[in-house]
Amino acid sequence: MTRFYEWWIGTRYLGSTHRRGFVSIVALISVMGLMLGVAVLIVVLSVMNGFERELRTRILAVTAHATLTGLEGTLDDWRGARAVALRTHGVRAAVPYIESQSMLVRGEAIAGAQVRGIEPAEERKADSLAERMRAGTLASLTPGSWHIVLGDALAGELGATVGTSVVLIAPEGAATPTGVMPRMRRFTVSGIFSSGMYEYDRGLALVNLHDAARLYRTGDRVTGLRLELDEPYAAPRIVREVALALGGGFYVSDWTRNHANFFRSIEITKSLMFVILLMIVGVAAFNIVATLVMIVKDKQPDIAILRTLGAGPRNVLAAFVIQGVLIGLAGTALGAGLGILTSRHLESLVRMLERVLGTQFLDARVYYMSDLPAFVEWRDVAQVCGVAFVLCAVATLYPAWRAARTAPAEALRHE
Repeated sequence: MTRFYEWWIGTRYLGSTHRRGFVSIVALISVMGLMLGVAVLIVVLSVMNGFERELRTRILAVTAHATLTGLEGTLDDWRGARAVALRTHGVRAAVPYIESQSMLVRGEAIAGAQVRGIEPAEERKADSLAERMRAGTLASLTPGSWHIVLGDALAGELGATVGTSVVLIAPEGAATPTGVMPRMRRFTVSGIFSSGMYEYDRGLALVNLHDAARLYRTGDRVTGLRLELDEPYAAPRIVREVALALGGGFYVSDWTRNHANFFRSIEITKSLMFVILLMIVGVAAFNIVATLVMIVKDKQPDIAILRTLGAGPRNVLAAFVIQGVLIGLAGTALGAGLGILTSRHLESLVRMLERVLGTQFLDARVYYMSDLPAFVEWRDVAQVCGVAFVLCAVATLYPAWRAARTAPAEALRHE
């Protein structure tokens, strides 16, 4: 029992005494401050993780893992290139496409968009856009039907719904006796998709590959191949292998390169937020210092009595270190639990606040999505808890050292 009396004394000093309960209230406030700091830090990091994860998922829903195009902007022998690509290890699908910037007109409404010609049956292998249709289906894009599928934001800007007509104006002109005239074709809207990414919902329209070839007069050529891979993060390496297997002379790109700025900015913001919000935990650690200093001041007569009974400076030091460690453990554990719980129910909490306040916190035109996803990574939780506990442990050293230096005669002189 004598070997562990420091634990007994350290835990007892955290409780209220018959003379002063104020010290215990301050200790409780220190625990609450540390809990809030840890919880806020976990929630913010979880939101950044969720935003990155959701952004990646939605980007890959409308874009391929990698693309292969010719140096002249078109791919002539795309069937042979597709056969070589499919023989490359890690390539799940290679889908041809035709893509060009065009204008869409309906009445007085005009909007620019990226028009992509696809083969609906093959497109399912390259992305999951078919699962994000709000109205109609991709299967309606049959050759010669002159149907078009619009993003929901683009359809809203044009005032178009399924069954209405829009005029597509190609950037290339056609020579006529009256001069060069832009090529135009009337399309019927047969579907509307919603990827959740405003960039694509506002700027992408889909037509059949053969209709796009006739409109843009590409003949049997396509813009390139869109590759679906078994491992998306291996896209830079695999698409380069495909280009080298074809003998070179191709432009290659992948989703990590096309959207590098998005993910780099998220990583930088996440690191900055960790450092900034860590200051809250630092403030809570300073509260622990103040709490232990008050406890040392309040318990000086008790410390003096312990010293006269044979307790050494190391025993007194250990007793007060234990107090700080217990405060740090309690605040860190409660903060981790609160942060994880809040992160897992954050979307419903945000929706409830939006309904109560009658406002929208996230504008999809600015943040690329309208909801607030959160994903808890245990590595972040462990990192936050570890740093918080270390700060608390360091914060206990000075008050504990001060308690160990208490002179019994000086402490008992006025008692």
